[in-house]
Amino acid sequence: MQKKDFTDIGDGSSLYMEEARGQATRAPRPAQAVPSKPAAALPEAKAPEYKYIGKPTRRIDGREIVTGRAKYTQDIKLRGMLIGKILRSPHAAAEVVSIDLAPALALPGVHAALKLAEGKVRYAGQQVAAVAAVDERTAEKALALIKVEYKTLPYVVDWERAREASAPQVRDDKPNVEKINEYVRGDIEKGFAEADVVVERTYRTGFEVHHPTETHGSVASWEGDHLVVYDSTQNVHGVRDGLARALKVPAANVTVIKNYMGGGFGSKLGLNEQTVVAANLAREIGRPVKVLNARRDNAVCVGYRPSSHQTYKVGAKKDGTLVAFSLLNYASGGVGAGDDVAEPVVDVYKCPNCKVEEHTVYTNVGGSRAMRAPGHTQGAFGLESLMDELAAALDMDPLELRKKNYSTKNLGDTGLPYSTKGLDKCYELGAKAIGWERRNRRPGEGNGSGTIRRGIGVATSIWFGAGVPGTLADVVLYPDASVEVVCGTQDLGTGTRTHMAVVAAETLGLEPNDITIKIGNSDYPWAPSSGGSLTTPSVAPAVRDAALKAVERLKALAAARLEVDAGDVVMADRTFSSKGDPAKSVPFAEVYRDLRRETPFHGERSGMPRDQYAFNTFGAHFAEVEVNVETGRVRVLKYVAAQDSGRIVNKLTAESQVVGGVTQGLSAGLFEERIMDDATGNVVNPNLRDYKIATSLDIPEITPIFVDVFDPRINNLGVKGLGEPARVPSSAAIANAVYNAIGVHVREIPMTPKRVLEALKRKEAGS
Repeated sequence: MQKKDFTDIGDGSSLYMEEARGQATRAPRPAQAVPSKPAAALPEAKAPEYKYIGKPTRRIDGREIVTGRAKYTQDIKLRGMLIGKILRSPHAAAEVVSIDLAPALALPGVHAALKLAEGKVRYAGQQVAAVAAVDERTAEKALALIKVEYKTLPYVVDWERAREASAPQVRDDKPNVEKINEYVRGDIEKGFAEADVVVERTYRTGFEVHHPTETHGSVASWEGDHLVVYDSTQNVHGVRDGLARALKVPAANVTVIKNYMGGGFGSKLGLNEQTVVAANLAREIGRPVKVLNARRDNAVCVGYRPSSHQTYKVGAKKDGTLVAFSLLNYASGGVGAGDDVAEPVVDVYKCPNCKVEEHTVYTNVGGSRAMRAPGHTQGAFGLESLMDELAAALDMDPLELRKKNYSTKNLGDTGLPYSTKGLDKCYELGAKAIGWERRNRRPGEGNGSGTIRRGIGVATSIWFGAGVPGTLADVVLYPDASVEVVCGTQDLGTGTRTHMAVVAAETLGLEPNDITIKIGNSDYPWAPSSGGSLTTPSVAPAVRDAALKAVERLKALAAARLEVDAGDVVMADRTFSSKGDPAKSVPFAEVYRDLRRETPFHGERSGMPRDQYAFNTFGAHFAEVEVNVETGRVRVLKYVAAQDSGRIVNKLTAESQVVGGVTQGLSAGLFEERIMDDATGNVVNPNLRDYKIATSLDIPEITPIFVDVFDPRINNLGVKGLGEPARVPSSAAIANAVYNAIGVHVREIPMTPKRVLEALKRKEAGS
């Protein structure tokens, strides 16, 4: 990702994508990746059979969550704790002339106030000052008393107007438009010259706000020179390191704790401004301080998915063979860079010639942040919509067009072979489950009568999800036969504790509820951020490694008791026995007692042969919709999501991930859109009343399917990430179903009734 300009703390976006891709830097993609060593074709490996892994397991912490005993950051209450609040700029661009904190400090109950801004503010909502008071009401009164003198400046919040030469300059001495990505392979002009059919289309995606159930919040407390922070974060180690830099203290003097959290979707990947504010206020007054964002703050100040304006050109032979792709994209991420969206068009389909050029457009709006599969969701909407419109131009089944151009190597089949790829199985199983044969043969022809039209659509996804080598985890055995697993990862609400317990229990021959899980603390062994579908493929293999080492030690102890070689010892039904003489056995409890003290075993997530194979996840999503051609309303009737994310650890939580990803994609595809007011430079709908999100009444029957392709090269479990892949193609599948229903592509999300009706008018006009 491009470096964000107007902030002194990291938002985690760059790290998110670097870790997801498994790269140390974000260099431009090479024209062609050539293996340093020849890579043999990978035959499909047979996955080992497990008792718990791959089966549905209830969350080990489910009771705590549903009964309210689970502690979220907003539940933290420390002795003597004060409430902090942040004053934010009402102006999209202004010079801060002066800030007078005295009136606020004079208010009874106010203990501290800080100036947070000097010079220019560049978006409405940028932090200006902060206070700490005895309660929330007093803190809010204090904010109203702070006197700030602004000199307002010209601004621009519309990305299209920001491209004009006469538009106000958002950044000092830098243009509003900046190139962020370019890529070329083959000969693009030659490819188009060879094409029998050429289709050119433009697709747009809007600004999607994160809006996690739990807003951003932090509680900071100094214990002498040591800072303890309770934070709603996706990255306890990243926040620790970021705080150490921001406060100029050793990282060893900072502990970040995250027990439970109510979602993040990428907005909580790095250090947030309220965390630094809480720490500085707490240090100044010597008492704990809690700073929680209001819903409005979360809508304005902590990021969103950037918009995109994607113009594609595709050339194909009469039989559907792709010969050329080009993409010109303009993204907008406010004062930060937008997403590049080219990964799908570069990688998904076999095509020898491809050219990409992408720009970001800066505006006086808060900076964007990584949001569940950044760039890929926008790119999938554009590319997959284009594939359907190309199929119509070729008079070809859209699914057959995708199969025709199936790739087995990345970079459009010109680069590294995929370690495994089960997309073909996803197509097969998903099509069968949705009843693909029921779709309209040509868009707009067939199903439905009167004002209601029905259609079925498909979309493909690619993501990374390989995990991060070097992730650490400890398994600790105790003489009383209790076991704990310790890792500095975090649970976003996706079931991390449970998958760790499943892996440990499977390896040690125990039950998941026998395992005590300790996570969410930066003092624990290092783990990467929980974003980019990194958590399970990073943490689970590290737990497995530690548990296997523990098994070796236990077998050695059992062998001594049984007077046999360790290689002759087998574990089953909480008993160690001799393979050669099953009559020789000893219970688990007796072997554990031989440990005599708690014994830790250190596990690490190993590396992968990245110079030989590309490690990716894939999916094929299918949607059935009905469209009211009089009102423009779209209703999703049925949805099938077929996923290839390697070995599934816990089928129950995996299904939850898929349902959640599809729900978010449906919501973004039909409802969600942040709207700016050009006259004031402010967000018009910074709340859950005016920012529309899908409700339970909008969610159809969702069928998750896992092809469970085992990948022996990726890690010791063959597991890949699943969080992002379930989100990538969902808006596109619904858009293509709408196209199949009404015979015209809406080409912009969200597909509001107004936009659907405008598309129908375009169809009537023949344009």
